[in-house]
Amino acid sequence: MDAFNPRHTFVPPGTSVGDNAALLDVTDVQIEGYAQDVTLRLYRRAAAKSGLPILLFFHGGGFVRGSIEEADYAARYFAQHTPALVVSVGYSLAPQFPFPAAPEDAHRAALWVQTRARAFGGNTKKIGVAGHDAGGSLANCLAFIGRDRGDVRIEAQALFGPMLDPSLTRLGDEKRLSSDITASECAACYRAYLPQASQRMHPYAAPLESVRLKGLPATLIATAQNDVLHVEAEKYASNLIDAGVQTQVVRYPSVSHAALANHPAALLEAVRFFQWRFDERALR
Repeated sequence: MDAFNPRHTFVPPGTSVGDNAALLDVTDVQIEGYAQDVTLRLYRRAAAKSGLPILLFFHGGGFVRGSIEEADYAARYFAQHTPALVVSVGYSLAPQFPFPAAPEDAHRAALWVQTRARAFGGNTKKIGVAGHDAGGSLANCLAFIGRDRGDVRIEAQALFGPMLDPSLTRLGDEKRLSSDITASECAACYRAYLPQASQRMHPYAAPLESVRLKGLPATLIATAQNDVLHVEAEKYASNLIDAGVQTQVVRYPSVSHAALANHPAALLEAVRFFQWRFDERALR
């Protein structure tokens, strides 16, 4: 059963209480996850009524850390500027809850959205996904699951510095790039998340190895120059294009992996991308 906390209004820093367009209603919901209950944090403009596109957002942290609190800035940005009903997913973390707990939590969050989001003004015919780092991997994974199981239709996905290759064979040179994350850190995260060697070739965990990319939603991939992961992310963009998936890729210079999560230009580009995709959906 879902559990709701009292609704409250959030005022972003730098705004006045009289600026109604900037006010957000924020609500926490507990749902049954794959291995434990998980929290969904919902953001919407206080003045919004109904028909909002829905964006499921997944925080970063290498599958082993991170939280919906750390995703708060990006979630608020999308809720304000798209505007959208943003559902930030507090998925289960490794090593306590390894693969497939996090992807299955993501899927259960999407199923909850399909049945309950209308009560919060969401339009279940316009669902997008986004995430940073491990969250980018989970957003992409949810697009795979929705396509394969046929129960959730994702219209668009925006992946910020996603982790896509447990083999770590396509990483950039961390010293030359002055990367703020290293190959050894990525390897430790994957060992915790994918403790069984066979899991590291599963298409939901290693999409860069997948030969079944057709039917995935339109994709925006944002990468950072000072990030070892930008090489594999851009390779994945190339694979998507080859598979006929509408794909846009943007690399931001002088930006680190961590900074990409809240990089203003990247967030704005994602807003434009989702607006375009959701507007196109409305014309079908």
